[in-house]
Amino acid sequence: MAMSTVLSEHAPLSPADFCRLLLRTLEASDGRRRRRKRNTTPDAIGLGMKRSLLERAVEEAPTVEAFEGWLLAATMAEEGGARAMARDIHDEWQMAQQAPAFRAWLERGAPSDDAGGEGGS
Repeated sequence: MAMSTVLSEHAPLSPADFCRLLLRTLEASDGRRRRRKRNTTPDAIGLGMKRSLLERAVEEAPTVEAFEGWLLAATMAEEGGARAMARDIHDEWQMAQQAPAFRAWLERGAPSDDAGGEGGS
């Protein structure tokens, strides 16, 4: 729809909207993880941490100005893995703000051959 293209080019992306979009990418990551032949328990733990942070951000809807501090506060009492996921989310959010192609991909639903796939190669 042309409206989403116009929004991508002109409207700032809120952290909650971004996190909602980024949650879709976890499906592809999980699809890849399930097809790996090695023990993927650490990957599943990391994806769970990231999903939890993204869901909290959607619920709590921090402002653009507060997002970095919100991520820091959300992980202060957590292990290092959660802080690493917070840094990952922040880096991806910055990329979505600065790279129209990345944001457009997210807005299209983050299409990936890996999404949902137990049946991949």
